Amino acid sequence: MSRHALLAPALLALLAAAPPAGAQMRPQPPQAAQVNRIVAVVNGDVVSRADIVGRARLFALNAGIGVSPETLERMQPQVIRLIVDEKLRAQEIQRRRIPVSDAEVAEAVQDLERRNNLPAGGLRAQLAQVGVAPRLLYDQIRTQIGWGRVLRQQLGPEAEPTPAEVEEALRNIRARIGQPEYLVSEIFIPVDDPTTEPETRRFVEEVIRQLRASTPFPVAATQFSQAQSALQGGDIGWVRKEEVDSEVGDLLERMPPGAITNPVRVAGGYQIVALRQRRESGRDIATLITIRQAFFAFSGTLDPNAPTQQQRDQVERAQRLAATARSCEAVEQAARGSGGDRPADPGQIRLEEVNPPQLRSLLAGLPAGRPAQPILTPEGVMVMMLCSREQRNLAETNAQQVKSQLLRDRVENLSRQLQRDLRRRGNIEMRS
Repeated sequence: MSRHALLAPALLALLAAAPPAGAQMRPQPPQAAQVNRIVAVVNGDVVSRADIVGRARLFALNAGIGVSPETLERMQPQVIRLIVDEKLRAQEIQRRRIPVSDAEVAEAVQDLERRNNLPAGGLRAQLAQVGVAPRLLYDQIRTQIGWGRVLRQQLGPEAEPTPAEVEEALRNIRARIGQPEYLVSEIFIPVDDPTTEPETRRFVEEVIRQLRASTPFPVAATQFSQAQSALQGGDIGWVRKEEVDSEVGDLLERMPPGAITNPVRVAGGYQIVALRQRRESGRDIATLITIRQAFFAFSGTLDPNAPTQQQRDQVERAQRLAATARSCEAVEQAARGSGGDRPADPGQIRLEEVNPPQLRSLLAGLPAGRPAQPILTPEGVMVMMLCSREQRNLAETNAQQVKSQLLRDRVENLSRQLQRDLRRRGNIEMRS
């Protein structure tokens, strides 16, 4: 769970102060009146039509898609519900006086910018381009992370799994070595009121349509899932059939990797599940390598029949490095002055997943500490060196992983229960 704390959102100032006696109020333009129309009031906090449209635009920005009026209309009932739930959570954060700061919010935004390769302030600029008020995203982040702190506070120290519980879980895992397990992502949409189930299902089907039209699953999970896994883009890691709802487990047995389910009715709501990989429990032998690379970029696309002088110079630099480099440090140092924009250290790589196959074969046969021959591309020339190679069973489970999973399960169960309680106790007024 994220370490960030978040500011409780400020009350929406959508209602103007009463005018002085005798003053006349100018009529709002019809479009402005529609945008500022109150859709719901949650314990005194207002949800406006602008909030609904903004959330749909935020989803569209993250997903890289357009939201048509028809799509917005289909999404609206559930988007309203999501915003109502977020307001209930934000109010609970305020009520418990969870400490937060502007600096923590800013740090969370900076993390988002770094992960999306945006410059400082780039996220706000993108939001402005599509007409989304930055507070919509900031409030969403605040509520997600602040809610995590509420759950930790509610669980208290007794939530920590005991050594005996961890050991029992490890024994069960070892007893199932060789059985299938699945790398899964989820989106959970709750159903608290049976009368709203048809519109909830329509919303879930709309989300699935967007996913199958190339919307990234983590984007949809972050925006719409009400499970705690939304903080990780819906990722729930490796699971076995018996660890998920029986309906989901039956589907995982039949699904090919890369598939997304239709709506699955589970306890408390609907689940959308994506199967990313399949393997045998306890058995996933991988070759893990680290490399260093120096990319000498060309100033223009290479024409093999008429290379420019700059391109010839870059090829000569790469050839000299391949002939003289004797350590990964030397390649990394050369990368800093190469003019390329590719990382010198791309991190640990699983050899079996390297593409194209020719590059995989090259790395598989390369001795550690010896550079490969320069690789020519239309954009530049690359020199690579293998730094380390090891085989590891990635399916081995240790006590810390088991402990973390047990704690995540408890947090998730509490989250759903507490959200239901907030809805039951809250004063929620829906307006037409």
